[in-house]
Amino acid sequence: MVLCYVIDSGLSTSLLLLATLIIMFYIYIYIMIMVIIIIINTILRRNCCILCPFCCRYLATGDAQQTISFSYRLGKTTVCHAIRETCDAIWNVLYDETIITPTTEDEWKAVARDFYKLWNFPHCLGALDGKHVVIQAPPKSGSAYYNYKGTFSVVLMALCNAEYCFTMVDIGAPGRESDGGVYSQTTFANLLESGSLSIPPATTLPSSSVSAPYVVVADAAFPLKTNMIKPYPGKNLSLTKDVFNYRLSRARRVIENTFGILSARWRIFRRPIVALPENAIRATKAACVLHNFLQRRNDASDAGERFYCPAGFTDTYDDNGVIVPGQWRSETLGTTLDSLQSITGNRSSRSAQNVRDTFADFFVSPVGEVQWQYGRVNSVGPTVD
Repeated sequence: MVLCYVIDSGLSTSLLLLATLIIMFYIYIYIMIMVIIIIINTILRRNCCILCPFCCRYLATGDAQQTISFSYRLGKTTVCHAIRETCDAIWNVLYDETIITPTTEDEWKAVARDFYKLWNFPHCLGALDGKHVVIQAPPKSGSAYYNYKGTFSVVLMALCNAEYCFTMVDIGAPGRESDGGVYSQTTFANLLESGSLSIPPATTLPSSSVSAPYVVVADAAFPLKTNMIKPYPGKNLSLTKDVFNYRLSRARRVIENTFGILSARWRIFRRPIVALPENAIRATKAACVLHNFLQRRNDASDAGERFYCPAGFTDTYDDNGVIVPGQWRSETLGTTLDSLQSITGNRSSRSAQNVRDTFADFFVSPVGEVQWQYGRVNSVGPTVD
């Protein structure tokens, strides 16, 4: 219509050409805008990373998906799909970068050196434990996810290093399983039993002529193996066994604090996760890799810039070996990360018992003891040799 008007007005050919160019320019701009809109809509559907704020809010605050959909003026189904796909993307992209399981003897020795330096436990490859991630009752699941505390859950099994980073995670076992039952089905257990982890061979303990293997520290629910040690059971133990249990608890406290940081920073674990088990597993996986991602950068930052895990956030010990509770404990009073049920009666081999006895004897020897351990153990109560 504009072109006809120009022609009817009897304008010169140059003006006619100029008008044509202007019209073509506006048509080009219109087409480009439409193409950009189509591309953006396609990306929003296919690339969930654009919708990452939904997922971050879901994990960090624990808000219901319905609440998030109201906040962003989007449908609940859209938010649900965005969170699910973003959790998958976070896990797939960050897993290899953040959850690093040592694969060489030197890497395992580096982990062991950190444990001895920070927690006075030599030859330690990591601290192992499991937690119940509480979820709403899945439909038609029977008792598969029903745990001993009367809630429904999936199990998070993890191994960590001395600096509160996961080095192995296994997520998704039904809640009715015990620590030991879940552990026996993990890839890590199979690799450890088959000798495929490149664990260093037994060497002498620090400043000692006694040889001992490298071990994982765990609680009473796990089996006692030559490469996995747990506390001595029972009460009224000898001083040597009491000291061993105390020193072991110092090392195992690392995994407890790692779970504490996780639940304090990712508040989705403050209440039962309202989702199907497979979606709760996705959210837990994403939270674990994000924890490692932030914790590694936290450790690399200056003291005044450590916001994810600042000083005093984790448990520490005073000069007398007394625990100073970390700040995370006051922030996770309502957490739904529950400990797994301890199972007694696991039979162990004589060689595994000898390994534990070797460490126990080392901890009361002049080269292996720490100055505060006897006062700390005796303050709990008398022991019987």
